[in-house]
Amino acid sequence: MLAWELEQISPRRGLLPFLGMACGASVATIYYNQPLLLEISRTFHVPAATGGVVSVATQLGYAAGILLFVPLGDVAERRKLILRLFAAVSLALAAAGLAPSFWILVAASVAIGMTAGVTHIMVPMAPELAEPGQSGRAIGIVMTGLLVGVLLGRAVSGVVSEIVGWRGVFLAAAVFTGALVPLLRRRLPPAPPAHPMPYRAALRSLWELSRDQPVLRAASAIGFLCFAAFISFWTNLTFLLGSPHYRLGAGVAGSFGLLGAAGAATASPVGRLADRRGPRVALTLALALLSAGFTILWVFGSRIAGLIAGVIVLDVGQQAMQISNQTRIFSLSRAARSRINTVYMILFFLGGAFGSAASALAWSRWQWNGVCAFGLAMLALAWVCHGVSSGASPRKG
Repeated sequence: MLAWELEQISPRRGLLPFLGMACGASVATIYYNQPLLLEISRTFHVPAATGGVVSVATQLGYAAGILLFVPLGDVAERRKLILRLFAAVSLALAAAGLAPSFWILVAASVAIGMTAGVTHIMVPMAPELAEPGQSGRAIGIVMTGLLVGVLLGRAVSGVVSEIVGWRGVFLAAAVFTGALVPLLRRRLPPAPPAHPMPYRAALRSLWELSRDQPVLRAASAIGFLCFAAFISFWTNLTFLLGSPHYRLGAGVAGSFGLLGAAGAATASPVGRLADRRGPRVALTLALALLSAGFTILWVFGSRIAGLIAGVIVLDVGQQAMQISNQTRIFSLSRAARSRINTVYMILFFLGGAFGSAASALAWSRWQWNGVCAFGLAMLALAWVCHGVSSGASPRKG
């Protein structure tokens, strides 16, 4: 299926799966910590809610990295920028693995998040490799690789931690990420900016894009809310599985990430649906799936079968939401794709940080019921935003 997709898109089609692989490797770095939070809390003798700060710090760092680095994709030569950031994330992972105290680990987690923002310098390259009218398919192909990285990040992290501990996870990831730098140097083509501008001007234009593009504002709000809901599940899954009800470790929590293969497998079909029927139709389907997934997790979360079913539905819905939103916003302006993606992804990962923090408090007070209630509340607000924005029209530039 993937090979057939590539034949339909571009003579440079071989770059699309490579971009997907690179995006997957970089984005995985911000998810390694999720199955490890309970073990990290025990190592440093901090409460579970405090251990969740590691996940919050990573999400905040990711948002900061997107703000500081991703606009450079419209300003600087992208290949050099990508190589430097990949080297930097490798160093940040090593610092996390060697952290002597909890708060140094938190600082390293911020650095991991910031440098892993390189993912969103690469994603906007996908439509540039697509034929007219096939941006959704191109994004779907690259997002497939990215999503595989997300699910493998969680799964491998949990399994490896059972063998070498949570520190070994970060150190192994540092070696792997560093080894990608020479491969990226060989495979990525030079990518000068389409319309060079000063860095400060690029940063100032973020506000102008937000002000002038109602579709971007709507997509960003929905992304914030959906990711807040989605991350609340993954942040607290390890606590649920480690509770007296289940008594399961990080390896099992990480293995749940493999269920995200369902989301990765649907990336290309969702991209085709967005091309044929429009991204709003695909977004409506995504919100319905997310809502159904959280309902399943709340009602049947006390059983492994219920968790498995809920995770599958939730992951498919989340990936459909992301592809639908990015198909919408990347069509707004070719020259400003990196900056448009900056605005969107900052809000998206601020939603992740908010979801991690708020749901950790919900867990500490109301356990699983609180987490699921929080997720459904965020999705209810996303439905409202989706309905209110139905009349929003893009302003292309």
